[in-house]
Amino acid sequence: MSKKGQQLRHYCAAHPHVRVHLPDLNRAPEQVILQLSQLIENLPADKVVLVGSSLGGFYATYLVAKYGCPAVLINPAMQPWQLFQDLFGIEQIPLKVTGSWVLDTDQLRQLQSIADTKLKHADKILVLLQQGDEVLDYRQAQRYYSAVHPSSLILTDAGGNHAMDDFEEKLPLVLEFLSAALQ
Repeated sequence: MSKKGQQLRHYCAAHPHVRVHLPDLNRAPEQVILQLSQLIENLPADKVVLVGSSLGGFYATYLVAKYGCPAVLINPAMQPWQLFQDLFGIEQIPLKVTGSWVLDTDQLRQLQSIADTKLKHADKILVLLQQGDEVLDYRQAQRYYSAVHPSSLILTDAGGNHAMDDFEEKLPLVLEFLSAALQ
């Protein structure tokens, strides 16, 4: 029910050939990967694209490597296990994130093992970054997604924030990139 997810759903309502799924990612990483993998495997392979923000961008990177589908990543988290520890402190783990999700040390290890997956199909990824991201260092993503050949397409805005408040303005670009990447 994220704001960007709702904006994407609303924008795509004008495109009858596009079906938007907004799965709940507030659960253990292994459960998220299983849920998303099942969703992807039950859809026509040549029609699947991903859009993920922050932790969702981290998961999408793994799924691009696994399935070869195109993706748009919005201020993706690069090392979420470290980010959680830095933001909340290891002494706060286990951490109640939502009413149904408690993050524990085993899940931090799950996130780290997901990150160990080699980046594949980077040229099918559009990375949208904002230098004003107050949560993540955008330069980590710039380095990571440009380190492989062919590299991802990376667009970095001066200013902005982690929420990417102007995401709605970028939706035509997002759909154009994903449409072209499917061909």
